[in-house]
Amino acid sequence: MGAHLDPDGLGLLDDALGRARASLLDRRGSEGHWRGELSSSALSTSTAVAALAGAAGALPGGSPERAELEGLAGRGRTWLAANPSPDGGFGDTTDSPSNLSTTALAWMALGPGLGLSADEAVERAWTRADGWLREALGGARPDSTRLAAALEEIYGEDRTFAVPILAACTIGGAFAEDPDPWRVVRPLPFEVAALPQGLFRFLGLPVVSYALPALIAIGQAIAHHRPSGNPVARLLRRALAPRTLRVLAGIQPENGGFLEATPLTSFVTLSLVAIGEVQHQVVARGLSFLRASVRADGSWPIDTDLATWGTSLSVGALGADFEGAEQIKGWLLDQQHTERHPFTGAAPGGWAWTDLPGGVPDADDTPGALIALRLLEGDRPSPETRAAAAAGLRWLVDLQNRDGGIPTFCRGWGRLPFDQSCADLTAHALRAFDVWEGALDGAAAGDLGRRMERARAEAVGFLVRRQSSDGSWTPLWFGNQEHPEKLNPLYGTSRVLRAAGVRVSGGSAGGWRTALERGAAWLRSAQGADGGFGGAPGLTPTVEETGLALEALVDLVEAGLGEEGDLDRVRRAARWLTERTDGGRTFPRSPIGLYFAQLWYHEELYPVVFTVSALGAARRLLERPSRG
Repeated sequence: MGAHLDPDGLGLLDDALGRARASLLDRRGSEGHWRGELSSSALSTSTAVAALAGAAGALPGGSPERAELEGLAGRGRTWLAANPSPDGGFGDTTDSPSNLSTTALAWMALGPGLGLSADEAVERAWTRADGWLREALGGARPDSTRLAAALEEIYGEDRTFAVPILAACTIGGAFAEDPDPWRVVRPLPFEVAALPQGLFRFLGLPVVSYALPALIAIGQAIAHHRPSGNPVARLLRRALAPRTLRVLAGIQPENGGFLEATPLTSFVTLSLVAIGEVQHQVVARGLSFLRASVRADGSWPIDTDLATWGTSLSVGALGADFEGAEQIKGWLLDQQHTERHPFTGAAPGGWAWTDLPGGVPDADDTPGALIALRLLEGDRPSPETRAAAAAGLRWLVDLQNRDGGIPTFCRGWGRLPFDQSCADLTAHALRAFDVWEGALDGAAAGDLGRRMERARAEAVGFLVRRQSSDGSWTPLWFGNQEHPEKLNPLYGTSRVLRAAGVRVSGGSAGGWRTALERGAAWLRSAQGADGGFGGAPGLTPTVEETGLALEALVDLVEAGLGEEGDLDRVRRAARWLTERTDGGRTFPRSPIGLYFAQLWYHEELYPVVFTVSALGAARRLLERPSRG
């Protein structure tokens, strides 16, 4: 009888885990929870520059506000000029390969069309971006027609991002040589925003559920610059424009940031300025958000922060045994949304990714908060926490789609990929159901328990059906830049396999076990010879992905689905993670996070959190006595 790891190996693991835990705890903010830091984004910075320059150009010359806005826009251009990719294009992060969407927006932001003064560095960066676009578009001049065709090839029928890019480039003067650049900007039916919100999911809109602000503002800009040829449609849109602007103002958070997202807020601001609404309250709030969210180096991140998400992940990694845990429990309870959300119409009970006003309840942060609260409360949750948990669990059950899967924001929006049910969120909800089973009380617990049981069976059926032929699952909100299709089956599969211990009864149990075994086989195949994991077999291993896979391997063994060799796989992954982080001292980041339309980001907390979670799980497993 002996440990599953030699004493020296356990000692190294313990040392790395201790340092990593200390590093994670040190990253808490002064409020006691985690706020993290998202990477600066060339795309966000480009859209902010365009919005600020557009607003400045609409103000009187020599006014202090105009000078201020031009100064912020100029700093953003300076940051862009200093941070292109080696090939002259731009990626979403400084660690991302160049892509068409980001390069096109940076090309517009650096160009002469915005009316800003440019130094030699800005001009040189614009010339290189222009060259990159010419090569990407087959050697031709980057005009509106060619860019529109290229973007449509990328995004297909989803206009959520293709139309804003084209509209921004057009408003920003990038197509000055084109006599009618608006002709290729496809219209957005902004007038539907005048209808009751509950009808939106039945209308087959060409944008995703959370893009309503862009639908209204950009739709009005397009209709303004290229009115419909149908006189009835023109009259209807003209009549409904003021009403939809009131809707837009009503869903804008108090700090001005739609979804706390710089691109979305910038697109809305720029579009309203382009139709002469520079004095509108939505524009004023949008500019206020951009002023408040700019970084010291002149850049903007893709979103302000992921405070609730990062805090839930950190609690999951640390458990409840750390100083300040009680304070974090109270903070998490305070983040639960207790009123219907004006943006998506979400019912009370869910959690958003941030505590800031632009956050919207979603189906990843809600189970994350529920699981964290269960860890923090222990065996005897307080009545307050039980009530919050019941509301959150009911919110998840009500969100479940007819196919059994869980979407991100809104039930029933299934036309476009980012509104459909997805495997990683569904598995996360399953884990939340599991950890709270039997911990609720009161008369409502019986009814909710029965609903959760049905939801669990339907969710498992969805996951079995959604499994890829190779045994993996594809996630929604995470990707891998090296993957041919920019997907991250390692993230999706590891998230589903973490639900391996969830109780499943009835006819779905056999299919679920088979699916888990196939997923486990795929996960094992993804481990490299050095012990690390990338987003798929053969891809470069990262700290984030190795941590995710290692924790899933441990969960498989603990759920009774391990096989001979899994302990060695755990050892090798733990050794790789320990070495890659220099014994828990450094945490290199990789852009595995996705925002809508494949906008990449990295988050400083991810490699630390996933290292602590994984090494803690490995330590728990490997220190057990071995038998036989």
